[in-house]
Amino acid sequence: MLVLIVFTGAAVRLTGSGLGCPTWPKCTETSVHSSLNTHGLIEFGNRVLTSLVSIGVVAAALGAYAVRPERRDLRYLALTLPAGVIVQAVIGGISVRAGLAPGWVMAHYVVSMVLLTWAFDLWWRSQRSPAEVHAERSDRSMVLLVRGLMVLAGIAIFLGTVSTAAGPHAGSSGTGEFVGRLHWLGDDTLRQVIHIHGYVVTALGLGTVYAWWRSRRTDNRELTHTLLLTIGLLAAQGVVGILQYQLKLPAEMVWVHVALATLTWVGYVHQRAAAGPLLARSSSPAVAAPAPSR
Repeated sequence: MLVLIVFTGAAVRLTGSGLGCPTWPKCTETSVHSSLNTHGLIEFGNRVLTSLVSIGVVAAALGAYAVRPERRDLRYLALTLPAGVIVQAVIGGISVRAGLAPGWVMAHYVVSMVLLTWAFDLWWRSQRSPAEVHAERSDRSMVLLVRGLMVLAGIAIFLGTVSTAAGPHAGSSGTGEFVGRLHWLGDDTLRQVIHIHGYVVTALGLGTVYAWWRSRRTDNRELTHTLLLTIGLLAAQGVVGILQYQLKLPAEMVWVHVALATLTWVGYVHQRAAAGPLLARSSSPAVAAPAPSR
């Protein structure tokens, strides 16, 4: 459900429906539901889906408290989800009231990725006993490599949000409202950010292939399989990214790019979990004292 609402949220933006409901929490000044126009219905539908997501995260929290024997790790993670949805609702409301200011819209997507991380961790841990969760599955260097790739993936996603915020899809084209774009690097912001984004994604792809090659030497099949699937998603992302750039960023392809980016992030979250915890360096064995001579 959290993935689905990211998809529909991207659809709201890319159909120009971001201000289809021009205020918040009501859709209009006088009504909680939209007027009968396409853009209003798209934005209102996304808000309705938020209610379903809220039910889902509350159910997850209640389920975590029902687990026996008690699992504090599940409870803490489960409680982050309702809190995160509340934060998202506030950010979404501010975004609308601020006329889809790019910074708030970027924050909306980034927080969605944080929520997906917590939700995946909750699901993944719920399938395993505490001992299995903390079991060593890969060597220390492999764990560090996978975590480094996750950080690089986060940077790539952030740069992707900057690219969208500097691009032509302001999210309000269907309503006729003007939304400013990012100009951090002047009029050439979009082109420069896209190229920096491309360099980071290239490094991410090469690093992920290297991690997959290394993981084949271990007995961690879950990690190897997840790395391979993520490589496939990255390859698809590369093709879509190049095509959308050459075709001048058509909205439909940008939506596919956002959808694939979301799934790819889930892949890196899974890799981190599958690699296992980062254990302390093992201390060097003590050198035995020489036996006294007789």
